[in-house]
Amino acid sequence: MEARVKGVAMKRKVFEYGGIAASIVLIAFGAASIGMGAWGVNEVRDNLARENIVGTPDSSIPGQKVDTGSEARAFAAVMRKHALEASNGKTYAEMGRFLDPQGNETSDESKAAKDPKTGQPVPNRARDLWVTETALTTALNTAYMGERTAVFGIVMGIALLLTGIGFLVLTLGGALRLAEAQTPEKVAPKPIAANG
Repeated sequence: MEARVKGVAMKRKVFEYGGIAASIVLIAFGAASIGMGAWGVNEVRDNLARENIVGTPDSSIPGQKVDTGSEARAFAAVMRKHALEASNGKTYAEMGRFLDPQGNETSDESKAAKDPKTGQPVPNRARDLWVTETALTTALNTAYMGERTAVFGIVMGIALLLTGIGFLVLTLGGALRLAEAQTPEKVAPKPIAANG
């Protein structure tokens, strides 16, 4: 009987130490995740601020410096609007690669106007605008995504931290301990007396 009690006590200690170790790991990962998330938010905002982008009058952030992910996303939307205005509502894929002698778009190199200096087909410069717009809006949207990912890291860090603290409280509070009471001895049931 005593060996069985020692075995139970030893298993209980292993679970307690395991619970403490798991709690410490969760708390450490939670704190690291919060720290890395905060660093990520600051990194995105510092890099955006360094570019000195200011919202145009027709944007949702007129005259405001673009220094957050949400503002970068709003500015990307107005850039797309401007690119569509400049290309008469056509996207890059909808435009011809070249211009013909009348200035109309064409993707047929044989129908394209020729540059008098180089003899090469005249490129459609509106497509170049789209290449630039796409590069810049992609960077701005990536800043938005980076900031959102960093915020997610902070939220997950808080969840890990709270879970680790909860496990530690449960472990140290004895939630894994079995009842200390001894098993009562078996007593024979008393016969029921018949009334009658």
